[in-house]
Amino acid sequence: MIRISFALIIAALVLLPGSLDAADWPQFRGPNGDGISREKLANKDWNNKPPKMLWKTAMNDEGYAGISAAGGKVFIVDHKDKQNIVRAIDIKTGKDVWQYAYDDTDKTNYGFTRCTPVFNGGRLYTLSMTGKLNCLDAKTGKRIWSRDILQEFQSKQPVHCYSHSPLIDGNKLIVSPGGPDAGVAALDKNTGKTIWKGAGSDEAAYATPQKVTINGRPQYLVFTGNGPIGVDVNTGERLWSFVWESNAGINVAAPIVMGDTVFITSGYGYGCALIEVSKDGAKARWKNKEIQAHFSSPIYWKGYIYSNSDPNHLVCMDPETGEVKWKQPGFEKGPVIAVDGVLIAAEGAKGNLVMVEPTPEGYKELGRFKPLGDQIWTSPIIASGKLIVRDKSTLACFDLR
Repeated sequence: MIRISFALIIAALVLLPGSLDAADWPQFRGPNGDGISREKLANKDWNNKPPKMLWKTAMNDEGYAGISAAGGKVFIVDHKDKQNIVRAIDIKTGKDVWQYAYDDTDKTNYGFTRCTPVFNGGRLYTLSMTGKLNCLDAKTGKRIWSRDILQEFQSKQPVHCYSHSPLIDGNKLIVSPGGPDAGVAALDKNTGKTIWKGAGSDEAAYATPQKVTINGRPQYLVFTGNGPIGVDVNTGERLWSFVWESNAGINVAAPIVMGDTVFITSGYGYGCALIEVSKDGAKARWKNKEIQAHFSSPIYWKGYIYSNSDPNHLVCMDPETGEVKWKQPGFEKGPVIAVDGVLIAAEGAKGNLVMVEPTPEGYKELGRFKPLGDQIWTSPIIASGKLIVRDKSTLACFDLR
């Protein structure tokens, strides 16, 4: 009994907030793929006590590669000449632990790789703008396997190249090649071998696939160039689809699932919609242009959507009706994440990070600071009590204590 009680006490202490480093950010949009960190903020007074920079390192990709972090390392894909360079960086020191370089392209398209490395089971998965998919040992950087989803699935490269990140689901790795009867493909995450391909032949868009449950059925939600689709997790069969003819199929922002409804948004003046999915298919409950997210993904918090919207707004919307509760200018194309009951939203053109209270009652700014230069389009992340952010030339780590 004494041993059991002692073990329970130790377990309780381990679970206490702050007793260990908080959750990693192992994939696009964080631990649960929703853009919400489960960490606590010791300092919310950014005006009088802005986060202190711990380290910074130069980036050479001229663009917007996403950031992940796990096991004490920060992962990002850099670029030099004709090679992509996967970097594992010590989160405490900012020094590279290892690099893995491979041939890709020297033709820039708003920089090079935009995808976020995915950490899972001691391995790291990356996808390049030209479709090079790699599985690496996250400890050493050694390549385990690789595929070329553009060539092998006879796909058509999207206008702005591949930008979605892989999704890991159990033993499967999900990507959206966009080839003939290969709108979506499931690969064995350990070997890279194809398990199934299917879901039709929609061209690939830019949003990362998600695993969701709609009408009680687990499925992959994929925002293709033609619109959102639901895909059977075991066979790749298309379960439903909704036509969304946005500009050149540029669907980037992550859809938000709320029960059996799906919120979607696209830029270039197209707008947003709430889709009702039933056994008979999918239809729009409403559509409007109040949110036009170019590429930054919305946050769903306590019944409301908080999203960047072209040309330069941060918007709070009731997704049940499409009614805008408030709209604040100044946030040109800036990403939004949430942590400890607050939003961290970037003023995309000016490079400020702004702490905002997520409430439908009105825009309430809590503080701000400028971490780097004048443009932040890539979403910052939070891991181990640190804020990690990048602009086009620098990756930096800040202390959130």
